[in-house]
Parts: sequence; structure tokens; C-alpha cells
Amino acid sequence: MVLDTTYYNKEHKKSLDNFVGKPYTLFETLKRNGVGSKRMIVENVSPNLNVILNKISDINYANIEMRKKGILIHITKGHKNYTWAIPFYHLVIYKTDGMSIHAQGKFIHFKKSKNFYENKSFLSTLLYEKIQYDEQYKLPVS
Repeated sequence: MVLDTTYYNKEHKKSLDNFVGKPYTLFETLKRNGVGSKRMIVENVSPNLNVILNKISDINYANIEMRKKGILIHITKGHKNYTWAIPFYHLVIYKTDGMSIHAQGKFIHFKKSKNFYENKSFLSTLLYEKIQYDEQYKLPVS
């Protein structure tokens, strides 16, 4: 689900909370040592996400926010903000030359840069949360 979150909208907040869970409280955020990444450079996106990127040769940035049942990817296009909500059960992460996030028939590829390396601890925390979520629904092995 991709939403235009440039301006506050109660319906968007409600649907995001239902889709990926409520945001962490201040105490939980401090305990986890943060729940958001620093901004990363977007190198490539799927064709159905091209409309939310800058059309001119400008650098596109995005950051990731962790929620209780998923993540939010915040993408900035000029003065507009877009949010892509991904629940953990849709989330697939590939480590290629950089990092690629796939879900819901879309993908976003982040460039391997200085900002990417600064987010290494956040990304390992994100992978740990994804694994913890998947463990809840693990099938018994006979």
C-alpha cells in the first residue's frame, strides 16, 4: 500500500496502524536503540513505483521506519512525501550490491553508499524482527 503522506490524514494514519501496527512508544524506541533508519539513496525501483520518484536526474532518498507488524518506507519526491507500508509477512530483503526490498509486486533498491553502512545496525535489527515475526507462524516439522 503506497500513500501520499504529504499532509496529515486521519484515515491514512488509521489504515497504516491497522496494516503494519502502531508506532513504538518512546520507551520502546529508546530500549530498541531507535526504530528508524537514516536516509538512504534509492538507486532503482520497480516500474509501478516510478511515479513517486523524481523524474529529473536528482538523487532520491528514502528511510525505513519499523513498526510492530511491519515497516514503512518513507520516500521524498520534491515537496511531497510518500509512504509504502509493508507487513512482515510480505517483506523480502535481498543483499545484492546494496540492499533490495521486495513486497506486493514492487521493489526498491538502495545504493551501497556511506549512508548504507551507517544503517548496518538498524538493518540487522530489522532482519531480527522479521525472523522473530516469522517464528510465530513456523510449521511443525515431523
